[in-house]
Amino acid sequence: MQDTRPQATAGPLAGVRVLDLTSVIMGPFATQILAQLGAEVIKVETPEGDNMRHVGPMANPGMGHIFLHANGGKRSIVLDLKHPAGREAALRLAEGCDVLISNVRPQALARLGLDAAAVAARNPRLIHVSCCGFDQEGPDAARPAYDDLIQGATGIPWLMQQYGAPEPAYAPTTLSDRVTGLHAVYAVTAALYAREKTGEGQAIVVPMFEAMAQFILGDHMAGLSFDPPQGDAGYARLLTAHRKPYATADGMLCVLIYNDKHWRSFFAAIGEAEGLGRDPRFASHGARAAHIDAVYAEVARILRGRSTAEWRALLDAADVPNMPMNSPADLLANAQLRATGFLHNSVHPSEGPLHTMAHPTRWSATPPPRDLPHAPRLGEHTRELLAEAGYAPTDIDALLAQGACHLHAGDTA
Repeated sequence: MQDTRPQATAGPLAGVRVLDLTSVIMGPFATQILAQLGAEVIKVETPEGDNMRHVGPMANPGMGHIFLHANGGKRSIVLDLKHPAGREAALRLAEGCDVLISNVRPQALARLGLDAAAVAARNPRLIHVSCCGFDQEGPDAARPAYDDLIQGATGIPWLMQQYGAPEPAYAPTTLSDRVTGLHAVYAVTAALYAREKTGEGQAIVVPMFEAMAQFILGDHMAGLSFDPPQGDAGYARLLTAHRKPYATADGMLCVLIYNDKHWRSFFAAIGEAEGLGRDPRFASHGARAAHIDAVYAEVARILRGRSTAEWRALLDAADVPNMPMNSPADLLANAQLRATGFLHNSVHPSEGPLHTMAHPTRWSATPPPRDLPHAPRLGEHTRELLAEAGYAPTDIDALLAQGACHLHAGDTA
């Protein structure tokens, strides 16, 4: 049978085929990065579709904004994995793939017959990646997990209150999902490298709780690193309430005067009238860390005395790190992001003009493709993907009649 699959022509993962059984944010974020690196990604969806299809704003039903930004470059097939014929179709697809990645709970995936052992029986070279809430060797193995829950369980709300929030609060971004998604990406790429040496696939578990615990404790284990403890948890510089954008005479500015050179340059720029260059609290990195509240409060007082433009000119001339405080709308107009091609305008076939994002890395020899196909409509590629898996047109018609698979709502052929 002739191979009619689209062939990636660019990117370090060109030629890698990924069966994507993920939904919401963590898994789709990971598989979009794989697609941006050149992999062919087949997104398997339920008849209802990925939940994020239905979260607005959106131009048309089933094409929510988060879905659009996490599923570019993928093809969508709708399979009912609870239907024996739908499960068999997924296994047929897996036979031709290099990677299967899922964020279905492992227990549920096993009930569907798509666990690592079942898939390896059909394709022993396949890398089976299970993104789940918790490492499967612990007592919480079967617990459900969502970003909010993992943020809470790993201390984000506690840290927010320590930082000065009036009550515990989650970070206003899907931090746990995206941190874990990045772990999944490097797990896939490292496993592909290992397979090049051994010729064998393997099963990998990527747990949210452990991924975020590593992320948080790396900064905030602090005195608890030692046994017995040599102090409390928490990195003081990150938790001081003074660590925030500074008010200037007419706006806000982000400034980080960090090392000794920065501080000497800052003192020279503002003049010795302030006297801070002789203040022992500012004399060394250790002294500043020990008096971080007072240090940041002094900087805040000084920055209120000039306009944002004046400070940017002065600090840039002194080579003191600073950046404007941007909103998402500011980022869309940012000269850096536009000049590098990270942000660009495109036209989705059904959703119209969009602001889209490229992969943020730049490669000298195997650059990722800059313009991926857009996020697919639900079931847009069901028929062609089944054909690639070896199903005859009459077989596909039978699967459709049984309800084991579905086409896009606008497709009848």
